[in-house]
Amino acid sequence: MQPAPDEARRDAAQDALWSRPECQAWTRTLLLGTCLLYCARVSMSVCTVSMSQDFGWSRKEAGIALSSFFWGYCLTQVVGGHLGDRIGGEKVILLSASAWGLITAATPLLGRLGTAHLTFMTCSRVLTGLLQGVYFPALTSLLSQKVGDSERAFTYSTVGTGSQVGTLLTGGVGSLLLDCCGWPSVFYASGGFTLLWVYYVHRYLLNEKDLMMALGALMQGLSVSRHTKVRRGQLFRKSAVWAAVFSQLSSACTFFTLLSWLPTFFRETFPNSKGWVFNVVPWLVSIPASLLSGFLSDHLISHGYRTIVVRKFMQAMGLGLSSVFALCLGHTSSFCKSMVFASVSIGLQTFNHSGISVNFQDLAPSCAGFLFGVANTAGALAGVVGVCLGGYLIETTGSWTSLFYLVAVVSNLGLCTFLVFGKAQRVDLSPAREDL
Repeated sequence: MQPAPDEARRDAAQDALWSRPECQAWTRTLLLGTCLLYCARVSMSVCTVSMSQDFGWSRKEAGIALSSFFWGYCLTQVVGGHLGDRIGGEKVILLSASAWGLITAATPLLGRLGTAHLTFMTCSRVLTGLLQGVYFPALTSLLSQKVGDSERAFTYSTVGTGSQVGTLLTGGVGSLLLDCCGWPSVFYASGGFTLLWVYYVHRYLLNEKDLMMALGALMQGLSVSRHTKVRRGQLFRKSAVWAAVFSQLSSACTFFTLLSWLPTFFRETFPNSKGWVFNVVPWLVSIPASLLSGFLSDHLISHGYRTIVVRKFMQAMGLGLSSVFALCLGHTSSFCKSMVFASVSIGLQTFNHSGISVNFQDLAPSCAGFLFGVANTAGALAGVVGVCLGGYLIETTGSWTSLFYLVAVVSNLGLCTFLVFGKAQRVDLSPAREDL
């Protein structure tokens, strides 16, 4: 008797999973890739003051150069997820890293091409944003297809720590390079190491034939079949999908709001405090917190706890409890207590990696990259709105407490939506499935 189509598909997906050694090798490689992604992303922030002096930029012009990255970043999230689902996330990541590494390394040269420095810098950052926008949706697609349910959270959380490591690395080593060798050296180093990483992945982890096939598919264009369009349209009729999207939106909005305003909060509230303390300590705390969340999530699932219960618990920590500590920031005048509250709040937000970020892989492994791309686009746009609204509230009320109330409200709206409507049951296949 022939196996049912869904059973055959499930068996094929099981065969496609990485072995334990493969998973460990790819996890280390993707952790380094995420680190290099953030090194390239924050290079401009580290170098802005020196570049402004060299090129004679005003604060407004420097702001244009800094923000231009996000103009491109918001546009390719869905594309990255779609490509990852179709040709494999690892191939999308490798091809995009090749391009963004080259552009990053060439950024100082672009700045010397003519007198229109701002135009060239802005164009290079928009392109970098376009190319990096595909990374996390493609990563989500890759892990949904290659990592088993019981290991996804820890793998995703481990890879996600690269964002904090990259930020800290560029802030530390990048600052030293800036002082010793000038701002071009920061871009040369970031882009150069990215290209070395690309060579390593191509040489040791990716099949040459598969990569050439992926390039050929990209050259010919990847159209979305009518069946795929119908299936994706049906996904958005599921309340669990909308709950995941809205929770991701809330998570991104609160993260970007705190990321943007916490340094100003500490500078204005505690003018005698050291900048390196409040700019470094929360990110140091978030690294072990992210690893802990992934380990705890997979440990609970492997010991029989239902997947959806674990995902909701992680979101309760990442959105609920983190917002409580954010609220505490507005009700203390102690620098030490504020540092503890800020560090715990930022650290707890990494629990979202083991909650909502992997929930897309629970819901729709066949198109997890696409769904994550949609959610991350919405989250990035919501983050811009949240940052602007936070500034308006601070100026209007004259109190930082209003900002932290905004963070708490948005966080708990996302949490409540996920607690009520969130599921870990597959919705990308026709037959009804048992809730995991």
